Amino acid sequence: LHVPHVESTPGSVAQIRESAASFISYAKETGTPVLLIGHINKEGSIAGPKILEHMVDVVLQFEGDPNLLYRILRAHKNRFGSTHEIGLYTMEQAGLEGVANPSDLLLTKQHDGLSGNAVAVLLEGVRPMLLEIQALCSTAVYGTPQRSTTGFDTRRLNMLLAVLEKRCGFRLGQKDVFLNITGGLRVDDPALDLAVIAAILSSNQDDAIGGKVCFAGEVGLTGEIRPVTKIDQRIREAEKLGFERIYVSGHHQIEKSHYGIAIVGLKRIEELVQSQF
Repeated sequence: LHVPHVESTPGSVAQIRESAASFISYAKETGTPVLLIGHINKEGSIAGPKILEHMVDVVLQFEGDPNLLYRILRAHKNRFGSTHEIGLYTMEQAGLEGVANPSDLLLTKQHDGLSGNAVAVLLEGVRPMLLEIQALCSTAVYGTPQRSTTGFDTRRLNMLLAVLEKRCGFRLGQKDVFLNITGGLRVDDPALDLAVIAAILSSNQDDAIGGKVCFAGEVGLTGEIRPVTKIDQRIREAEKLGFERIYVSGHHQIEKSHYGIAIVGLKRIEELVQSQF
């Protein structure tokens, strides 16, 4: 970006500010959408001065693991809506193609009979998605047990493990616990808590969860299962994908007869242990 009347080198803060102001003025006067394409550095953030990000209305960034088939288009800034919306694309021979049903892509079809797997119903913006969570519990070989996560907050995992030990009596203090969100996604929806606990219990007990069961609920420090937002959309998505039972918070006011899926309301995690394990 370069503006001739500004006496500074291309790429400087002054040049970027004036160039962006010219584009913004043109866009507002003519009603034309303007896309500015940049590149990212090795850390994954947009290269160059941050002034450009502050001036524009929307900042979009492609993310994804080079080893995976799909890419995620995520909004890091959006003055007109939520930044939790994502777009999922796969790289085909003709180029990037949008994924109409992300849940179908992110769910493993052949995990029946395997312990440590649980399916969570989450929201990315206003879009409900089903995501598979994998957990592995094993006896710690070294002195300090390992706590490793991929795509999930490690501190929240430690909190959930403490709740399980305090409220349900499971001795996980001497166990290595590994947690993986399949597909390489990183999510922060609290509705994953119930599925995370179910996956950990399944691995610890070596007891598989049925392939047509999913979970949506937040777990508090006292062991209560709290309601989550937009539960109707989550249930509808699970029903659409052929799931037969969903575990949710018992504090939701749900008319179960309106759905073709069995809805199990739980108020405490002890009820999950009794019901599923």
